[in-house]
Amino acid sequence: MTVVYFDSPMSDDERRERLFAGDIFVYSPTPHSMALVAFAREMAETAFAPHFPPDAQHHLAGPDYVRVLADLKPTFINHARSAELVRGLLADLGAEPGQTYFDVPRLRTMTSDYLNAGLTLQFESHRDTWFSAPMSQVNFWMPVYEVEEANVMAFHPRYFSTGVRNSSREYNYAQWVAHGRTAAAQQVEIETRRQPGAEEQIEREPDLRVITPPGGILIFSGAQLHTTVPNTSGRTRFSIDFRAVNRRDVQARAGARNVDSECTGTTLGDFLRASDLTPLPAELIRSYDTVPAA
Repeated sequence: MTVVYFDSPMSDDERRERLFAGDIFVYSPTPHSMALVAFAREMAETAFAPHFPPDAQHHLAGPDYVRVLADLKPTFINHARSAELVRGLLADLGAEPGQTYFDVPRLRTMTSDYLNAGLTLQFESHRDTWFSAPMSQVNFWMPVYEVEEANVMAFHPRYFSTGVRNSSREYNYAQWVAHGRTAAAQQVEIETRRQPGAEEQIEREPDLRVITPPGGILIFSGAQLHTTVPNTSGRTRFSIDFRAVNRRDVQARAGARNVDSECTGTTLGDFLRASDLTPLPAELIRSYDTVPAA
């Protein structure tokens, strides 16, 4: 059974324990989540001017649209203000700054019946742990503009404790960083990069979809099986997501149970401590690798 907690007063330690058991948490907008959304809107509206970002897909040819994203997305991801606001958001939600490590916040764009490759890729059913994420990873997601049932993500809770045959055994994170990630802007009409995916039919319904206002925060385990809903809303969905781990969990190999991930490498080198932006110790990263599925 998956429980959805709304504005829970649980401590971060209690919350992570429930997340690793398959539950999902939803929070009302916080001061820092709203500031992060406002910052993303400012950047997006400048980049797509004179068009309103969710409607810009109707005014730009595919290559022109992707060129805007090729500049907008890395600028947002690497901006010091983005990291500063994520640190504040984590504090808003009670995470311990000295033990919490996060990766860069990503600005996502899911167009409606338009592009689906590279910088606009809409992910099929997957777990983040298929992509070398640690089992202790916690995902944070929030919409930048209004969202609806037809353009959010769908969770498939029945698979949290049930494995799915998949191609994660072919995925190595270091190789993806060296060759796959850098090719995103060249994928305009067709996605040619090999990424982990299900190798069997998944029962996608019934599913669970959470609608929050802009800046509302959805938190779930990196082991949750989820799918980008095919966007038929007529507008591009803009959202922000980032990931976090607690150092104690990483050291103890705590987290969700690995039911089917067989990838190699680890994303832990991407995480920075919320208190001072230092990375996890190199020896801890070197000693860590994705544990084969049970």
